[in-house]
Amino acid sequence: MPEQMVTPIMRSRAKAVNFGIVYGIGAFSLAKDIGVTRKEAETYIHDYLSNYAGIDEYMKRVVAEAKQNGYAETMFGRRRYLPELTSSNFNMRGFGERVARNMPIQGAAADIIKIAMIRVEQRLEKENMKSRLILQVHDELIVEAPEDEAQRACEILTQEMQNAAQLAVPLIAEAKTGKTWYEAKA
Repeated sequence: MPEQMVTPIMRSRAKAVNFGIVYGIGAFSLAKDIGVTRKEAETYIHDYLSNYAGIDEYMKRVVAEAKQNGYAETMFGRRRYLPELTSSNFNMRGFGERVARNMPIQGAAADIIKIAMIRVEQRLEKENMKSRLILQVHDELIVEAPEDEAQRACEILTQEMQNAAQLAVPLIAEAKTGKTWYEAKA
């Protein structure tokens, strides 16, 4: 579907389906999250897994590897040990399986933003800028910069965030300026 035809509700539902499925969401919970019937949610999940067959294979593979190894791992080698996977408690095992599916993705995102943070800070110092990295919020980096450095700080942020990792799909970053974080997000 052309991007200009995507409505905010469609985007919101797509994100909920995408992230929910990888985390192991069921039709009941997805229906509640996006405000549709359980049957509609089942259709979303079924269609998603049919269209993206590799996702289902990935989820099964990472859970099996985590059970075998005792941990899940990011693409950078950071591990989260999962003793829950051997629990005699069904709910605990289910939690461990959800973490095993989700951790490599969320953990890699955390690793990538940390790499970007280090590189941004190094570039600001190397270029003798007064600008300073002051905050990270999820996938955002906030730099406090004098007005005369704002454009260069934006360039550095964009370059370092987009090149923090080499993936099969490009990392896209955009930098905005404002006197406040709220103003920059607008």
